[in-house]
Amino acid sequence: MRVSVLLSLLIPLILLPTPAKAASVTAGDVISAQPTTVYLLPGKLLEVPVNAWHLLYRSTSATGSLNAVSGTLLVPKASYPLGRRPIIGYAVGTHGLGDQCAPSVSMREGREAELALVSLFLLKGFAVAITDYEGLGTPSQHTYMAGISQGQAVLDSVRAATRLPASGLSPSAPIGIMGYSQGGASAAWAAQLQPTYAPELRLRGVAAGGVPADLKAVAEHLDGTANFGLGAAAGVGLDAAYDELDLFNDLNDRGKALMADAADDCVGDLGKLAGLSFADLSPIDLLNQPKWVARLTENRLGARLPQVPMFLYHARGDETIPHAVGATLRSEYCAGGVNTRWASLSAGSHVLGAVEGGPLAIEWLALRIYGLPAFGNC
Repeated sequence: MRVSVLLSLLIPLILLPTPAKAASVTAGDVISAQPTTVYLLPGKLLEVPVNAWHLLYRSTSATGSLNAVSGTLLVPKASYPLGRRPIIGYAVGTHGLGDQCAPSVSMREGREAELALVSLFLLKGFAVAITDYEGLGTPSQHTYMAGISQGQAVLDSVRAATRLPASGLSPSAPIGIMGYSQGGASAAWAAQLQPTYAPELRLRGVAAGGVPADLKAVAEHLDGTANFGLGAAAGVGLDAAYDELDLFNDLNDRGKALMADAADDCVGDLGKLAGLSFADLSPIDLLNQPKWVARLTENRLGARLPQVPMFLYHARGDETIPHAVGATLRSEYCAGGVNTRWASLSAGSHVLGAVEGGPLAIEWLALRIYGLPAFGNC
């Protein structure tokens, strides 16, 4: 009798459904994917003939927390005849700090200048994943020039591309990464982080141009110049990435007003800070504060070594990021045994360096995708 009573109590419990295990969330997972249309010209003229998705995907912040990053995936409509379709992680240059500046927005509105270079990859049949970076297009402050965050966002955009079933892209596809300026730093950081952060990606090579490899040196160079707004924006971005920096607490009243006003500006609006210096914004020497030195050092390229061929290019007349900064990164990679190709360009400005070097970088990267050997010039 007691046994039957006991069984009558246990059987319902045994038959209860087992609670489903919570699905693990990892960097590169797709949160959402919405079909989108990309245009080459304003007014929604000249639609780019690709399958395109606006993605929201998981990535990792500079301090190791999972976050959500947006971006755009472009896949040519024609089938790829040479096996698995290659994927390019394309890292854009400086767009600004506000969500309206995000490349996913500018592509939908037909005002994305870098589509001229992206289109050269698409014409080869390559898919292109373009991250908006952390906080640009999502509800948080853009962590502008926090290189670790940016590099991880690039790598995870490629992961997300392979995890979207509709894309038809393979996790074992050959991968290339390219970027210039902010994008050059992001591409180089992706190269440095990939061996430990995304070792499963079949990365074949990375092209990085106009690289602000040493943020402290670049900030000191920009201080008091016409491009000071870029240095100030980097301060806002790093402050968003690292809580302990607490930038606004160290600013004077003028600095607080200017930085609050600039926090949602696009790159073209940062010119209103032209000619200012860090001393105009703060009573203390910001760049030499121990907390800033520590984070600037942490985000300095060159301490870790990529394990894939690198193509670095820099304009000799670059007024924004000194040529010497790029040349130093080249020297450090060469000293570490990285297969590095260096191009010192004749271009007389930062922007012209992108124009001159971009096609060279694309062709170099395409050869790596096709499996041809890379020859450095260290």
